[in-house]
Amino acid sequence: MKRLEGRRALITGASSGIGQASARALAAEGASLVLVARREVRLRALGDELRESFGTDSHTVVLDVRDRSSVETVLGSLPSPWNEIDILLNNAGLSRGLAPVGSGDPDDWDEMIDTNVKGLLYVTRTLLPSMLEREHGHIINIGSIAGHEVYPNGAVYCATKWAVRALTQGIREDVHGTPVRVSTVDPGLVETEFSVVRFHGNRERAAQVYENTRPLTAVDVAEAVAFCATRPPHANVAELVLLASDQATATKVHRRNPENPSS
Repeated sequence: MKRLEGRRALITGASSGIGQASARALAAEGASLVLVARREVRLRALGDELRESFGTDSHTVVLDVRDRSSVETVLGSLPSPWNEIDILLNNAGLSRGLAPVGSGDPDDWDEMIDTNVKGLLYVTRTLLPSMLEREHGHIINIGSIAGHEVYPNGAVYCATKWAVRALTQGIREDVHGTPVRVSTVDPGLVETEFSVVRFHGNRERAAQVYENTRPLTAVDVAEAVAFCATRPPHANVAELVLLASDQATATKVHRRNPENPSS
């Protein structure tokens, strides 16, 4: 018996990285999926893949979570039965730039705050009332080790992830006494498109972030998401911090001698 049979999960940022891997992990557990992202071609390809691999029903939604009006209109009018969401995975997020506040780009700040914080709020505000009305639901937020430790030149990104951590706790307090659960999965170094986005497409600089170390993969994080989602109703994983074995803190990462990779 698949543990999420009959459940519907909505995933933001589903077109790549952790969102895409989480779609596969939840589909493998039997969930039907609402796939939300800006890139329609990727969403449709993922939906086709999930149908072929797992027999999963999916509904794709092209949406920018920063657009409050669109979030309210589109997610607030999902067709039946897709409007009954059991699991919300707030995964859409990004980092832009790596610079001190005194020389940072305010456009980068706006994009991070609008996506990581306000986008999460808009989506949650739209879907949570239905969960409370139906007395069933689980919100899982993708946070970060950056929500536990601030690192040099990352003040604004870290602030957004501290906000995710605070919102997770605050929403959990809001729904206290109801069957709705609220969790956060906070990964460390994960090799996805994250650094390419942070460095505005500079793949050479992005590759240096993971050079000579063994980071987490999107699949590792997706497995943590699936673990949270498949706990029995009386159990809630409040906070799960997941680091690569090579990582001790946000900035302390073991890097091997390229001439002796086993070192």
